[in-house]
Amino acid sequence: MENRAVADLLSQARGETPADMVIKNASVVNLFSGRIEETSVALGGGLVVGLGDEYEGLETVDIAGAYLVPGFIDGHIHIESTLLCPAQLARVMVPHGTGAIIADPHEIANVMGIDGVRAMLNASEGLPMDFLFMIPSCVPATHLETAGAALDADALEQMAFWPRVLGLAELMNFPGAVNGDPSVLDKLAVFKGRPIDGHAPLLKGPDLNAYVTAGPQSDHECTNPEEAREKLERGLWIMMRQGTTAKDMDALLPVLNKITERRCMLVSDDRHPDDLAHKGHLDHLLRRTVAAGIDPITALRLVTLNPARRFGLDGLGAVAPGYRANLVEVGDLSRFKVNRVWHHGDLVAQNGQAMEFSGPDFDQAARDTMNLPQLGEDSFSIPVRSGKVRVIGLKEGEILTEHRIVETPQKDGRVAADPARDLALLAVVERHHASGHIGHGLIQGLGLKKGALASSVSHDSHNLVVCGMDPRSMLTAARAVGDMGGGLAVASGTEMLASLPLPLAGLMSDAPFPTVLEQLERLDEAAAGVSRAGEPFMALAFAALAVIPHLRISDQGLVDVGKFELVDLFVE
Repeated sequence: MENRAVADLLSQARGETPADMVIKNASVVNLFSGRIEETSVALGGGLVVGLGDEYEGLETVDIAGAYLVPGFIDGHIHIESTLLCPAQLARVMVPHGTGAIIADPHEIANVMGIDGVRAMLNASEGLPMDFLFMIPSCVPATHLETAGAALDADALEQMAFWPRVLGLAELMNFPGAVNGDPSVLDKLAVFKGRPIDGHAPLLKGPDLNAYVTAGPQSDHECTNPEEAREKLERGLWIMMRQGTTAKDMDALLPVLNKITERRCMLVSDDRHPDDLAHKGHLDHLLRRTVAAGIDPITALRLVTLNPARRFGLDGLGAVAPGYRANLVEVGDLSRFKVNRVWHHGDLVAQNGQAMEFSGPDFDQAARDTMNLPQLGEDSFSIPVRSGKVRVIGLKEGEILTEHRIVETPQKDGRVAADPARDLALLAVVERHHASGHIGHGLIQGLGLKKGALASSVSHDSHNLVVCGMDPRSMLTAARAVGDMGGGLAVASGTEMLASLPLPLAGLMSDAPFPTVLEQLERLDEAAAGVSRAGEPFMALAFAALAVIPHLRISDQGLVDVGKFELVDLFVE
């Protein structure tokens, strides 16, 4: 900012010239002192320039005693998992008080590499909330799957100082970090002295010490208080996750006290459109946290000041002089019903509706990323080779899976689904290079009764994942996803029951949010007709996440995450 502009702001701060705007009769939540200040807030040049009732403004807004809090900050989220492009995501998040997100674009990076990260930054430029980014650290996430791209340390260095890039995203290759893999250490060296996020489920003891020594500073994978306490005591920031699939926040809230709350934050990680529409974003997490007995001001710090401090965002996270005028008006500190939202001093949402704005188009290169081999029913059918098989066991409300061994379900010498034991056929088809690689497995806990589900959203390499009760249904669903250029599909036999097109890298839609929500509701209705699971597509997407214990699947086969190696479907 030029000196002349600074001088003008200082004049407004001193009260000598009118502020651009004054918000009067505000109950300002002071996150530094923990007090509620009954005062006015003066804004100038997109910043807060002063607090006090002596200010006059070119524009005055009277909020009649309502609470004024900083814009909410989500410290860890994947835009792609919302199924929405950035402009549509802003339209739905901003009315819920979100002023900034720190996103890890490793989903699109696994599909498109550097071009995908660039496309995401370009598509989020100039929107009415701050889109900030961490550079993906693990593309591909493991050597046990096939991604559409690979990012080494040299590639990361190219992106490290792009605008709005803060640091290195979740380091999922924790075995590589613990054991000093040179390629992992090279990536960490690129971001030395900057924020580096971790990802180390269940890691403890000396291995945890080694991981923290390597450089990661946070973790969002804690699932119990003991794990979170140990990681806090070793210096990590703890991100308490409450997403659509992984819901760990309630289990971790007992960790909070007057000391530990300084190093904790609430994050969503993965948030589905229907959750955003019906529950909200961080405002929903605030309601749940306060209902659990956490002091409202402590809860607010977890989504404002703490993430700002963790990521070095000196101008965000508080209502104070010199801070960005990302502000939220709420009626109370229990329901957190958002009345108005300001971003850089401009009114961007009111009464649950975003103000009209235009956003950049997404890069056209993202529309042609499905490259499937020729598929037939035999692509989803394999001969029996043993009397026992490994099975991915789903756990309700958790991202962790179990490594189960059961009697082989079979029919006519082929592995078959078994609805009596809730066993469904599972396959992952490589979709980036048309290599023909197909990993086969079985999954238990998805509640499939008939038909099949298919999705081009499968963490983290985003190959085509298909689950079904028979090969014909699986083929119908798989072909539908390919024909859409990516998306989600439900089929039964040769009949398509519902679909949701995701033409942007096979991960996102650029359709208006109401359209996506309507398509998703039809998809969920069709899925409920074939499956008893509450979020079957989310469960299916995470079945391929080969960095979370215990058993997963990739296009190369079943993955034992504990051993970090491929294992045979059949147990001899």
